[in-house]
Amino acid sequence: MMNISDNFQTHLASGATTLCRCWVVERADCVVMGFTDHDAELSFDGYAFRAQTGMTARALSQTTGLSVDNSEAVGALTDDAMTEGDILAGRYDQAAIRAWLVNWSDPADRILLFSGSLGEITRKGGAFQAELRGLTEALNKPQGRVYQRPCGAVLGDGNCRFDLSTPGYTAELAVDQVDEARVFSFAGVDEFEPRWFESGRLVVLSGQAAGLIGTIKNDRFADGMRRVELWESLRDAMAPWDMVRLVAGCDRRSETCRVKFNNIINFYGFPHVPGEDWLVSYPVRGGANNGGSMNR
Repeated sequence: MMNISDNFQTHLASGATTLCRCWVVERADCVVMGFTDHDAELSFDGYAFRAQTGMTARALSQTTGLSVDNSEAVGALTDDAMTEGDILAGRYDQAAIRAWLVNWSDPADRILLFSGSLGEITRKGGAFQAELRGLTEALNKPQGRVYQRPCGAVLGDGNCRFDLSTPGYTAELAVDQVDEARVFSFAGVDEFEPRWFESGRLVVLSGQAAGLIGTIKNDRFADGMRRVELWESLRDAMAPWDMVRLVAGCDRRSETCRVKFNNIINFYGFPHVPGEDWLVSYPVRGGANNGGSMNR
């Protein structure tokens, strides 16, 4: 239930209101942007809400159940607000968003209408349309663990508990050559074994694509250079001498967890799950048919 102050309730009931909508977008890279459909700038709670950005919000669709609250934000692509380049680069993917109904003549009178994140963003004809997803969206995600041989944790997360700041597992390097923002070449980086960074991450630290992250497909030596290839190109331009961070990769096997990371105590899989060969096996005269484990 919405908590509306007495003053705001009186204003809403007066029939002659001075209302506008304000919303703030917080990206994963800590960039915060505020917008309003009022014709003048407003500020409250430490946020500045810019007017005349071409952004508007459609009416919210909200329910009292567990279905996902949804709405849309639409607006023009401008150089000083949400740019097409930033949208293409994925900088607004899963950005947090909050929207208020505000009395622009007294911004202290306001109510939070929506809190959630940006979903699918489409662009057409110099404009964008962004889906808004409510907090109940998280309830649509699968919960619990999967009974499987590979590890279900992500390297370095709360289940894995491996400290990625451990020396030898990350490297910050300047790119010597780059091809289509997908293949990166480094000279003289031979202190790591070949394929050390496969299934790991490449994090861009500087340049136009700073903040973007790619998943590493291949990590090999060729023509005296270390070549790191991503599964897909970064969605922004890269140039030689841009700085990147390479993070060691994990293929989620128990052997890798034990040998490469010395972290088998935190392995989050079930390495002794019987495979399909066990399901179709049958006793043979020369085998051990004593009912014991087949994983020895």
